[in-house]
Amino acid sequence: MKVILLKDVKNQGKRDDIIEVNDGYANNFLIKNKLAVPYSKKSKEVLDNELEKRRINESKLIISYQDIAKKLGEKELIFFLKAGKDGKTFGTISSKQIQDELKKLGFNIDKKSIHIDHILDFLGVHKVTIELHKKVKFVLNIHIKEKK
Repeated sequence: MKVILLKDVKNQGKRDDIIEVNDGYANNFLIKNKLAVPYSKKSKEVLDNELEKRRINESKLIISYQDIAKKLGEKELIFFLKAGKDGKTFGTISSKQIQDELKKLGFNIDKKSIHIDHILDFLGVHKVTIELHKKVKFVLNIHIKEKK
């Protein structure tokens, strides 16, 4: 029996996959637990419409993320920390602090999207990667200055 998966099913497939399974497994487990629907012309049509809607929404989302990346790519965040003679700071800059500064600028970016490659514990300019989407990544400059 052919079914369209509504959710990911271990060892069977991912959401929206069309798979062939035994009738009993399809009826007694997949369909009963709302993990799948029987395959038909109508259900295939509904799936195609849903996939097209998702694709359009995804492209709109990517465009808005690219706009944010363009605006933020030109900016530099400045943090002030106390530092020793060699330029090593007393403390570090975290992704949460970067998120808070971005929020002050009007950008609500999840701290999990901020990827810090090295510990930000020296004076100077550091590059931090921000990944808003798997297709939209950009580098943000973090400038750490000495607090007087």
